[in-house]
Amino acid sequence: MFETVLIANRGEIALRIQRACRELGLKTVVIHSEADANARYVRLAGQALCIGPAAPGLSYLNRSAILLAAHLSGAQAVHPGYGFLSENADFAEQVEAAGMSFIGPKPESIRIMGDKVAAKRAMRAAGVPCVPGPDGGLPDDPARILEIAGEIGYPIIVKAAGGGGGRGMRVVHAADELLDAVSVTREEARRAFGKPELYAEKFLEHPRHVEIQVLCDTHGNALWLGSRDCSLQRRHQKVMEEAPAPGIDPALIRQVGERCAEACRQIQYRGAGTFEFLFENDCFYFIEMNTRLQVEHPVTEMTSGIDIVREQIRIAQGHALTVRQSDIATQGHSLECRINAEDPFTFMPCPGRVSTWELPGGNGVRVDSHLSSGTEVPPYYDSLIAKVITHGADREEALGRMRVALSEMRVEGIRTNVALHQSVLEDDGFRAGGVDIHHLERWLAARRTS
Repeated sequence: MFETVLIANRGEIALRIQRACRELGLKTVVIHSEADANARYVRLAGQALCIGPAAPGLSYLNRSAILLAAHLSGAQAVHPGYGFLSENADFAEQVEAAGMSFIGPKPESIRIMGDKVAAKRAMRAAGVPCVPGPDGGLPDDPARILEIAGEIGYPIIVKAAGGGGGRGMRVVHAADELLDAVSVTREEARRAFGKPELYAEKFLEHPRHVEIQVLCDTHGNALWLGSRDCSLQRRHQKVMEEAPAPGIDPALIRQVGERCAEACRQIQYRGAGTFEFLFENDCFYFIEMNTRLQVEHPVTEMTSGIDIVREQIRIAQGHALTVRQSDIATQGHSLECRINAEDPFTFMPCPGRVSTWELPGGNGVRVDSHLSSGTEVPPYYDSLIAKVITHGADREEALGRMRVALSEMRVEGIRTNVALHQSVLEDDGFRAGGVDIHHLERWLAARRTS
């Protein structure tokens, strides 16, 4: 059990975690860089400690500074949020070695699932459907690499075993492109992730990106909380999400969800996690597991009725989950628009001071944000400044509420991508539901040429 939580993150997720802690009667300690000294969650914290200058490497990624702050503040637990150190197994190990609770999976689980080759092997053992391709990494022998690719069948995708965020991957359409692609991707993986290991699998031409959210305690209970569709992406970065994934047979989702829960039991997973799949031709294909809270967790909270952040904390305290799988049912439909400080169509970041900040409200509307009028949006971090979430009895109602919510949102002093979301909501393909992961890129290209 613990009474004080250090929040090792910033922005909207720091405030989200802080609120969950306060609801549970826990004290909070917030770390921050010099650039975030006046942030709202810093003002609301029980304790706030500056751990370095604006650069993430000198602050939010500085493990020594964070651990020292935890020691000085008397914190007994650390919540890493998402991004930064949330999937760093060494950091999780250091937290636990210092006698604190890491509000997340065990370090060994992070390591297994962080290595895409090891994760795929573990998922196959648990019966989770995977993208066609070998369980092992690519060898150094060029002839064997060509042989493996031929067995899979072109097109294939070459990926970094320790990759993520859309980096460290190449699509290869023919054998004469393969060895050069492997060489370039190996070097990119070595530089970006510190490990050059690669693997290869079948490249699906028009898949959707569908996720299954899980929650697991330390008493052998593992639950899946429904599906999410995160197919609206630009350069492998998600723009808008919804739950449940539209147009997929609930029985098929249930079957895959049960496999995910069983996989968690087999690897003794702890906390919140997300299984990411490509979905094509009515088949699910596992691609990776995120061993952390995700940006899009609110749409699952809205449709499941479960506070995922609160449960993360309770699990770390040693409590058993209070609900059973039979208690969980999808309630209506939810959408989330990621509001970024950027030009809506060139995507150029637009940091600066927010002069006007008016948020939407009404039935079924939720906004997760740390901003307010007069806040400075710094240029050093991700441009996410808010998440607008709507919930309705069905998809049409959730869409209608999102249109109204975005029309009410007024932000001045900086540019945001609200106009992009408003345009996408009127796109016939998106309105029909079930677009693939390339839809937004095609839509943007058509818009530029029209």
